[in-house]
Amino acid sequence: MKMILAGGSGQVGQMLQRAWTRAGHECVVLTRRPMKNATTRSVHWDGQTLGAWTNEIETADVVVNLAGRSVNCRYTEANLEQMMRSRVESTRVIGLAIQQARRPPRLWLQAGTATIYAHRHDAPNDEHSGVIGGAEPGVPALWKRSVDIALAWENEQARSLTPHTRKVVLRSAMIMSPDRGGVFSAFATLCSLGMGPQGNGRQFVSWIHERDFVAALDFIIGNESLAGAINLCSPAPLPNRDFVAAI
Repeated sequence: MKMILAGGSGQVGQMLQRAWTRAGHECVVLTRRPMKNATTRSVHWDGQTLGAWTNEIETADVVVNLAGRSVNCRYTEANLEQMMRSRVESTRVIGLAIQQARRPPRLWLQAGTATIYAHRHDAPNDEHSGVIGGAEPGVPALWKRSVDIALAWENEQARSLTPHTRKVVLRSAMIMSPDRGGVFSAFATLCSLGMGPQGNGRQFVSWIHERDFVAALDFIIGNESLAGAINLCSPAPLPNRDFVAAI
């Protein structure tokens, strides 16, 4: 198949490129900074406007939108606004490209986040009865801002008019891989400095291994009955204290 990875030059995009190229699929990365000597073909886009990159959509089987400003930063007002804008605008323009395609792709996988769910200890958050966060008693303002971004991200895909393309939003937990710059690398650095657990250590940490993340996407691609929001995480979350102790 031909896979389009919008914003696919980051860590998650690179792990998908590795796995899908090995499996014999063609990967094309949409990026602001195409690399001429990369093993995967890359095409320029700005994540905001339609352009020549839309020609790639015409021959694609699957589009994966991973674009968005990294959350690994200080949550200043400027950074929060960039997080929101980069996610919503890239999702909107992907939707327009699919809508205008003469031969639209069969599937649109849209990055999302498990951060959308409420902090709770009484029950797990599944796709059917999970509680959306942001309104918990005493919730920090920045926590609610993260949920607002996640909701806007998902809503932008939902309102896109793509009747011939199945849409899935990936409510993914933290993806653990040995790559530099990933979330595991960040936790490992903190642990090497003796910094942990975080907070009171009781809050649950959901995560998923990179192999399982790729396998989950392959499963979704192969099962046409799956649509809407899907959680991607390991079966049993750990309290932060136990998670950090394991690392």
